Amino acid sequence: MINKNYPSERLKPEAAASLKSYWRKNLLLMGVLLLVWAFAGLGCGIIFADTLNQYNLPGTGYPLGFWFAHQGAIIIFVLIILIYALAMNRLDRVHHEELTALSRKGGAK
Repeated sequence: MINKNYPSERLKPEAAASLKSYWRKNLLLMGVLLLVWAFAGLGCGIIFADTLNQYNLPGTGYPLGFWFAHQGAIIIFVLIILIYALAMNRLDRVHHEELTALSRKGGAK
């Protein structure tokens, strides 16, 4: 039974495939960025902190593990937000162009 309230079931197969590809790329991007964040926050700030503390942050004298635990993870998080926003803008633009091309060919309702 087709649920007419679910948008992808009202689309033609080409448009539904494009939407599925869009979400797969979005989830992959989020997964990779979350792994980077976990590595920076949990890995560098807690798990590998003792090893990283053998090195100092250049110009400050602070141990690197301490810096990651207090500042580095936050800076990495802000950079991840920026990367996600830029990547999603690009992905949205490409997806919109795909759907526009499909609608011109009669691929979407």
